[in-house]
Amino acid sequence: MKIGITFAGQGAQYPGMGNDLYRTYDSAKQIFDMAGEQVKAWCFEGDEETLKQTHVTQPCVYTVTMAAYKAFLEALEKEGLADDVEIIGYAGFSLGEYSALTATGAIDEIKKGMEIVTTRGQLMNQAGLDADGQPRGKMAAAMGKREPILEVVEETRENGILEGVNFNSPSQTVVAGDKEAIERFVKAAKEKKVRATVLPVGTAFHSPMMVPAAEKLKNVLKDAGLKAPRGKIYANITAEDMMKDFEGGSPGDYLADVMSRQAMNPVYWEETIRNFKKDGAEALVEIGPGKTLSGLAKKTEPELGRFHIENAESLQETIEGLKALKEGE
Repeated sequence: MKIGITFAGQGAQYPGMGNDLYRTYDSAKQIFDMAGEQVKAWCFEGDEETLKQTHVTQPCVYTVTMAAYKAFLEALEKEGLADDVEIIGYAGFSLGEYSALTATGAIDEIKKGMEIVTTRGQLMNQAGLDADGQPRGKMAAAMGKREPILEVVEETRENGILEGVNFNSPSQTVVAGDKEAIERFVKAAKEKKVRATVLPVGTAFHSPMMVPAAEKLKNVLKDAGLKAPRGKIYANITAEDMMKDFEGGSPGDYLADVMSRQAMNPVYWEETIRNFKKDGAEALVEIGPGKTLSGLAKKTEPELGRFHIENAESLQETIEGLKALKEGE
C-alpha cells in the first residue's frame, strides 16, 4: 500500500506530549535522550505558557515528531508491515518540513536538526519584533474560498504588510501582516460575511516580515551541510518535489536556499495534499502532536485514508488501520 507522511508544525504542542512514546518504544526513547534533559523536561513537564515560547516550541515539536516517526518505523517492523508499506513522499507543515528533511536523511543528525530549528525560531521571532521589542505582526485564519479572502487582503493591505500565507484547505486560508493591517482585514472580512479569527501567535510568519530572518537562516543552513534527501519531499513553497529544480552542484546550498525562502513565503498545503493523492497515496499518516493536518486532509481529499501518530495509542490505531487497508487490497 502507498502512503504519504506528513509532519506536524508549530502550534500543535501540548503539555506531556511524547511521554508515553518515550516509555513504550526504545527508538523514541533514544531520540528524547539524544535531545537532552532540558527538552524532555519541557515536553513532559512544561506548561502551556512555557511551550508557547518559540525557542521552546520548535525543538520540542521537532523532537516529539522525530520520536513518533522512529516509533512508527519500529512498529512497522514488529508487525511485519515494513515490506507492505511504501512511503511515496513526505511533507511537513512549516516547522514540520525540517522533520521531513531529517526523515529523508537531508539532515543527517537529530542534534543538528534541533540546533537548526532552535536557531530558526529565534531568528523568526526577532524579525517580528519592533524597535521596542514588541511583536509587530499578527496572523488570522479566514474561513471560506481562497479567492474572496485574497480580494479582501488586496483591499486592506494599504501601505503595510498583508499576505495570504497558509493555504490550508479549500475552506481555510491564513493571512499574516502588520497588526494594523490584520485589524483592517478582520473588520473588512466580517463586513463581507467572511469569518476571520486572529491567531494566538507571536508575529507574521511566512510573510515578507520574515525577510531578515530568511537571510540569516540561509547561512545557518549552508553551514549545516544538508544532503540530498533519500525520498520525495513536497516543498511548502511549491507543493512539488523539493529537488525538482536542482540542476547539480551542492545539494546543501540548494536546500539552504529553498528552506530560507520557506520562512518568508506561503505554505501551499492544500496543493500538497492534492499532489499526494495524484501521485497514488492511499492514505496519509500525520506524525507529531495533534491531528490538525488530518483535519485539513479530510477537507481537501476526503477519499484519502487518514491516520495520526502522537502517542502509543494512536500509533497502535494506525498500525491496525494499515493492516485493514492491506487486507482490503
